[in-house]
Order: sequence, then C-alpha cells, then structure tokens
Amino acid sequence: MSASRMVTANGIDLFVSEQGCGPLVLLCHGWPELSYSWRHQLPALASAGYRAVAPDMRGFGRTTAPESIDRYSIFDLVGDMVALVAALGESKAVIVGHDWGAPVAWHAAMFRPDIFTAVGGLSVPPPWRGRERPLDTLTKSGITNFYWQYFQPPGVAEAEFERDIDYTMRATSFGVNSSLQIKDGFGFLGDTTVQHELPPWISKQDHTHVVESFRLSGFRGGLNWYRNIDRNWELTAPWQGAKIYQPSIFIAGANDSVVTGIIGRNRVAEMDRVLPNLKRKLLIEGAGHWIQQERPEEVNAALISFLDDLKN
Repeated sequence: MSASRMVTANGIDLFVSEQGCGPLVLLCHGWPELSYSWRHQLPALASAGYRAVAPDMRGFGRTTAPESIDRYSIFDLVGDMVALVAALGESKAVIVGHDWGAPVAWHAAMFRPDIFTAVGGLSVPPPWRGRERPLDTLTKSGITNFYWQYFQPPGVAEAEFERDIDYTMRATSFGVNSSLQIKDGFGFLGDTTVQHELPPWISKQDHTHVVESFRLSGFRGGLNWYRNIDRNWELTAPWQGAKIYQPSIFIAGANDSVVTGIIGRNRVAEMDRVLPNLKRKLLIEGAGHWIQQERPEEVNAALISFLDDLKN
C-alpha cells in the first residue's frame, strides 16, 4: 500500500504518495489530474525495487496553490521537484512526467542533470523552444480560439469547470477528447447537454475521488500553469537549442491527439534531436492521452525495463 504525507519543499507544502524502497523515481502528473493518476505505477515500481513518489503538483489537490500567477512558472515547477528530492533525503532521482508533468520532467533534466540522472516523458514530447512566444505565434497564425488562449483570462475557465465538476472531469480527463478549439458560443467543454460515460479503465470510485479533490481545490492553480506559457518561453532563453543527454524514454498512445497532430507528429519523429540518449520511443496502439491509466501494464513494463537497464 502506498503511504501519503505532506512534505515542505521550495516554500510550499506538497502532498505526496509514496511506496517502496530503492532508487528514487518521481512521478509528475498533468492537467487536470492528481498524484492519484499514478495509482497503478506506485505499487508496480515498488515491487520492482524502486522508491516511487508521486506529488500533487503545485496548485493541485492538497498541495499549496499560491495566489500569484507568476508563481507557476517552469522555474517554480522544476524548483519544487529539485527541493522535493532533497526533502526526501535523496540527492539523485529519475523523473517521469505525463501531460503537463512531462515538460516539468524534461526541463528538470535539462536544468539539473546533476540531480535528475534519467528522464521519462508520457504523451508530451520534449521541448522545442520556438522563435517567439507561443501565444504570439498562435495569433500570427490567425488562431484566436485555441484552448491556451481561452485559459488566459483569470476566472473564465474556472467558472466553467467549477459549475459542475462531475461533468467537467467526465468531459476532460476520462477518455473524452474535447476539441482543443473553442467553438463560438461554447466553452472548453463544448455542448454540455452531451453526456459522457466513464471509460472502462476508470471506476466510479476513482472518478468520485478526483471530483471530490477538485471540489475542494478548484481549478485556479492548474490553470495558472497555462498562464505562464509565454513567460516560460522568455525564462528559458538561455536553453535555446539545449539537449537532454541523460538516458530517456518516451511513451504515448498512438491515438493521442497530442502526438497525431502535425506539430506533435513531427516532434515525436525528430525527438532524438533533443534526446541524443533516447532509449525507447513507445507508441501504444489503440491508446489515447491518459496513457498510464488506460494501459498501466504496458506503461509499467516499459518504465521498469528502462529503469532496470540504468543499473547495467
């Protein structure tokens, strides 16, 4: 059984779930998720001889959610993971991230190779820092209704998502691919008269746990990650063209819209430009975005094989 507790790190309190003994593996969740998203990985990694630790990331769940938007930059998010390693009494870790947690993991490995000895990304390929701020790029391309843009004004998306959190979680997290373009007259969730059934890989108990967690925390903290997208581009200027030299692995669902779109598809195809020590690129057929929950056995096997190979 995994144990949970609060850990103070980087000036905030992080709620963490942990299981096992051995080399430390940090598991960083995405949006709109929780450490609970790794419930299938914690026992598997522990049984394989690793100390698996999954925090509620900054602004999520029971972890501190600072008020100021500028306290959710990539530096803050990576800083939390750096400080968490020390707070856990360790000096090294392998870091793995899914969705928004993947950029945290990739940047942690890029910024602090002395701490993060290997890295895994699920669903989101490693960073390519473009020529200009991402939101400016969208606007110049004539795109004005992308969900990143919709998330920018504080309070707008929060009001939509918090109106009916049970519906929100069904429509976003659990197997339903919401359009990433906001249609006129609708919000991110689209037509809310459309009902969404839970997919077979989510139990009612799992769903209730996540809904109750977001009912307590709200959505402001997680949305503030998106409100730093342009700021992150500015902050990472010193790492323009940087590579991640540690051993790495990438796992995604073959049907995930993040990797099937033209930008994602190209980044997946060319990720060895950023990851010269990429050990494996695994696209799981028939799977979507929520890969470690949809196909836990395959994800666990790939991660454990990757981790075991690091010992050799």
